[in-house]
Amino acid sequence: MRTTKETQFFQEQLKNITRRHFLQNVSTGIGGIALGSLLGSCSTFFDKKGQATTVGSGPMDASASQYLAKAKRVIYLHMAGAPSQIELFDYKPELYKLDGKECPPSLMAGKKFAFMGAKPNMLGPLADFQQYGKSGAWVSNHLPHFSKVVDDVCFVKSMYTNEFNHAPAQLFMHTGSPRAGRPSIGSWVTYGLGSENQNLPGFIVLASGGKNPDAGKSIWGSGFLPTVYQGVQCRSEGDPVLYVSDPATQDRALKGDLIHAVNDINKLHLEEVNDPEIATRIAQYEMAYKMQMSVPEVMDISKEPAYIHQMYGTEPGKSSFANNCLLARRLVEQGVRFVQLFHWGWDSHGADNQTSLKGGFRDQCRDIDQPMTALLEDLKQRGLLEDTLVVWGGEFGRTPIREIRPGGDLKNVGRDHNPGAFTIWMAGAGIKAGYSHGETDAISFDVVKDKVHVHDLQATIMHTLGMDHEKLTYFYQGREFRLTDVHGNIVKELLA
Repeated sequence: MRTTKETQFFQEQLKNITRRHFLQNVSTGIGGIALGSLLGSCSTFFDKKGQATTVGSGPMDASASQYLAKAKRVIYLHMAGAPSQIELFDYKPELYKLDGKECPPSLMAGKKFAFMGAKPNMLGPLADFQQYGKSGAWVSNHLPHFSKVVDDVCFVKSMYTNEFNHAPAQLFMHTGSPRAGRPSIGSWVTYGLGSENQNLPGFIVLASGGKNPDAGKSIWGSGFLPTVYQGVQCRSEGDPVLYVSDPATQDRALKGDLIHAVNDINKLHLEEVNDPEIATRIAQYEMAYKMQMSVPEVMDISKEPAYIHQMYGTEPGKSSFANNCLLARRLVEQGVRFVQLFHWGWDSHGADNQTSLKGGFRDQCRDIDQPMTALLEDLKQRGLLEDTLVVWGGEFGRTPIREIRPGGDLKNVGRDHNPGAFTIWMAGAGIKAGYSHGETDAISFDVVKDKVHVHDLQATIMHTLGMDHEKLTYFYQGREFRLTDVHGNIVKELLA
């Protein structure tokens, strides 16, 4: 016969053993094995004596690695707001001739637009184009530096998406779903491959342009994956991570004792309830402690030689896309698996000078041209481009039709959102260099050859990393989920 206290304790234990936890324990074995499979190569714990215990290493699911990995890591440059492919890479001489003419109603029939007004006119390219390199790639005069490296790049001019507004399209591009709650591609990659550096997060995010993307931090979140796989946002101005520095009254030894004490309690709770989020919390405390030493060092670009700063156009101590490009190189050098750069300010509707193709758009091009070119050249000269995949693009394209908003200034020129056609480029590990894939119609409105859906791009990125996008899954709410949902095909033509 139990006492009242024993009965209460027993009932509390029963509450903690949920069906989900029971099934997880049955399928993965005892606590240490479950923890190892959960955290992959990210789970190294330290006792008070400094002795390390590493629990698990390698991919979450060995069956997900079906291919020879050409890429070990990814740098993804996202231009938030969707740059116009018509002013950058998709040369359309026919569109020059149509400039200023009334848009035929048939062209707009059945299309979805975010802001398009009635009876709009066609808008010719506001740029001059020229062919560069042995590949003969078309690049506009807005990107003079980038034109020098086109033979290292693979252009995909036939991208299309299902979404025509920024936040859903950004979520779709990075999580495979237009709704919040799914893991980002960086989270999937670190979930599948772990991290190469035990002292740095496997997934780091850098943002520039003054604002975060419209979709917010969900596009680098871990969704239903354990939160240890979410992106860690760092800064190129001030402390790299908020509160990474200890207060003046607290030394590192005291902080270490505090973290070990908290984690001792967390480990006891983990043994009792086997909740994977407790294991995540333990790993995050340990990672935060290690980051206090490693992050400030790797994020200090002032140590770079003068010629590198000249090459990138960097200014230490400021927040800029140039600084973030240099940081991306430093981070992948140190084994960070996925580095995500977001540069805000590409929403060129023409409502004012800042959003005009004749104003803010050209400023944005100047901001990115030199540093993204330097990033490719720097990776190449260090031998890192051989096993680093670089991806550049926005969430959709822009229309060949001029957008004029009611009350807008006619001096400013802009284009509406176009989910039907846009351009991205890729470079580096596993990607065919000096190649252009796909084709749009004569006015860059629709894809007419070799269409590439967002899910196809995601499947191809995963393939270069050696992972099968159909097999890297996570069981959640009664079914297996994956980055590409139930879609996506590897675009083999892009592969070297």
